[in-house]
Amino acid sequence: MASPMSQKLEEKLVCSICLELFRVPVTLPCGHNFCRRCISDHWDKQRQAAAGTEASYTCPECRRCFERCPELEKNVTLHSVVELARDSEERGCAAGRCEAAPAELCRRHGRPLELYCEDERRCICSICTVRDCRRHRRVLFEEERAKKQTLLTESLEKAQEESERIEQAMKELELQTESIKEFPLLPPLESPEVLVPVEFDVAAVIKPICEILTSISRLLLEDLPGCVAPKAPGPADQDPVHPQELAVKALAPLPKCQLRAELLKDHRNLTFDPETANKYLEVSKGAHKAKHRPGTVPGQGQGPRFEPWQVLCTQSYGPGHHYWEVKISSHSVILGVTYRGLPQEQQQGHRFNIGLDGSSWGLQVREDCYLAWHKGHAQKIQEQLYKNLGVSLDYGKGLLSFYGLGERTKLIHSFHSVFTEPLYPVFWLCEGRVVTLCQRD
Repeated sequence: MASPMSQKLEEKLVCSICLELFRVPVTLPCGHNFCRRCISDHWDKQRQAAAGTEASYTCPECRRCFERCPELEKNVTLHSVVELARDSEERGCAAGRCEAAPAELCRRHGRPLELYCEDERRCICSICTVRDCRRHRRVLFEEERAKKQTLLTESLEKAQEESERIEQAMKELELQTESIKEFPLLPPLESPEVLVPVEFDVAAVIKPICEILTSISRLLLEDLPGCVAPKAPGPADQDPVHPQELAVKALAPLPKCQLRAELLKDHRNLTFDPETANKYLEVSKGAHKAKHRPGTVPGQGQGPRFEPWQVLCTQSYGPGHHYWEVKISSHSVILGVTYRGLPQEQQQGHRFNIGLDGSSWGLQVREDCYLAWHKGHAQKIQEQLYKNLGVSLDYGKGLLSFYGLGERTKLIHSFHSVFTEPLYPVFWLCEGRVVTLCQRD
């Protein structure tokens, strides 16, 4: 396992844009380092977004603006350190292949699977902790396997006990059946006497064993690697199945558009609250559209504004079932819900504060995936990008679900929690992005 010092060193050698080791590192006047190609692509997108106006060049880390495009010179010292780290990584991969069986190595990096990521529910190597899971909850691989095996053993023991109880009940039922067959004489039809029925609650006997078998199935279907639990045969490159997708398949999804029709029965019309909008967010006259503009928006939101690029909705929702739909112009948007006390200050190390505490939940739309944020932890979700999204809130059941709206309504992610205060819809928009709240009569 890599030492904490080496892990921290590798983190410092990772570009914050591509999340890979630097390739031709360059240093900006503000002191932050990026891959030459990554920062050049970032500024190209800024020039395109300017659409004829004078473009500004900003640092993705500290947001410092430069009037002119800085000259990018290769950081020779940093490049040498990165090459040493890359060589060390390759040697570590070769050593790991010699020390462990192929089934126990990371498919991406060739390192031993020593840790278990609780957020992504998969085994990872030391390089994964730097590149993919550095902010996730991680435990030792052996500890997680021991825990799963303990749970499975307990469930099997309970199933055995229930099986013995059912077997005993079936024997009693058989004896009662035989006693009925041996009854000497049935009363005549005109007799007022009524046969006493045999009382046997089949549902009460079957229900416990069904619950036990369901628990065992859930444990066996958890997304552990082949060295812990065998996987069902299938293509080697098949995408992992999320627990939400398993639930949908088991319940047989509704036909086309029928799910959305059911959700729309609880549709709510939302409006943005200009008093909370960040100074760069422009709210339309009807408060149905919010746009991130490059310059400060004058005369809007005289109350306490958000320091991050965020805005709350005026409405809040408590007990009951509620649903709303939004349309986004592109990726780099977060939609979620929060209690009223969401901090207005910028959180250190983040450009947003949705989902960083226990009183807010958010879904971040990225270019290649989604991130579900809560309590500062992000769960990565591989799904196609939808520009029309639906949000369903079942307050009493503590269920918050996000849907992609296309030819079919697709569940992207669900949060399960216990809500204690009214929830306000909240949004975060990157530069040039537009969010529209869909309205219905």
